[in-house]
Amino acid sequence: MISIFTGYFMDLIFGDPYWLFHPIKFIGMLIKRLEKLLRKIFKKREKIGGIVLALSTIGLVYFITYSILSMARALNPLLENVVKTFMVFQILATKSLDVESKKVYYPLKEGNLLRARKFLSYIVGRDTENLSKREIIRATVETIAENISDGIIAPLFYIFLGGAALGMTYKAVNTLDSMVGYKNDKYIDFGWASARIDDIVNYIPARITSIFIVIASAVLGFNYKKSFKILVRDGRNHSSPNAGYPEAAVAGALGIQLGGTNVYFGKPVYKPTIGDEEKSLEVEDIDKTIRIMYLTSFVGICIFALVKFIINF
Repeated sequence: MISIFTGYFMDLIFGDPYWLFHPIKFIGMLIKRLEKLLRKIFKKREKIGGIVLALSTIGLVYFITYSILSMARALNPLLENVVKTFMVFQILATKSLDVESKKVYYPLKEGNLLRARKFLSYIVGRDTENLSKREIIRATVETIAENISDGIIAPLFYIFLGGAALGMTYKAVNTLDSMVGYKNDKYIDFGWASARIDDIVNYIPARITSIFIVIASAVLGFNYKKSFKILVRDGRNHSSPNAGYPEAAVAGALGIQLGGTNVYFGKPVYKPTIGDEEKSLEVEDIDKTIRIMYLTSFVGICIFALVKFIINF
């Protein structure tokens, strides 16, 4: 458990240094190469090709990660802990989510919408070229809220459940969904399996995350009662079976409304609204969501550690 906490605090301090090769880049390269190969093999059976892609990627990532940890353990148990700590540090994305969101937040404070749209395009899938200030704020808050689960709590959940190997495997699932899980002509069949697997593995973590957000909101002095109310009422108001839960908890805590029409690849897509518009979206809602994110991550790691300690006691 020491390696998990050490890796967690390393992430808070260092984030994702640009000079350091990230394992997710390797997973992304693996997915690209497998996709190219499997599209040739399964030209007329894209859904089957997509299933092979998902299962191959997940299996290879788990095998490679587990093998590296096993070799480290065989050489020296201390080396295994060092490698495990480094892996946990690389799996989590708390600091990087803060850094990338602030790249949108600061230009917005300065009134530079062009720069804000540019950096927003790096962290969201929707088209950003014509977004208004309010839409930029909404997109950033939604992304942070959703990634409290995908980038922090869900990885921690699987790390505590099955170690760094399972945590890295979760990131492989997440990367598959972000790369091929689109509902467009190119990926509607080929990305089907990756999107469904991502829905399954995030089902429990997303709901746990939303409860942790309510707890964090209470500690920070936000409206935790409304956070829980909106979570229960609007958690299902999303095209994703999972993303709506953390978004609803954040929307309730801040008294804002999320959801609505977004544009993907030039096509408008309407999503049900989440939360009550008690006030208009403000730039500071981004900073408030980041604060909720940090405390939620700490609540999460402490509760997971406590549960693991009780089970192993």
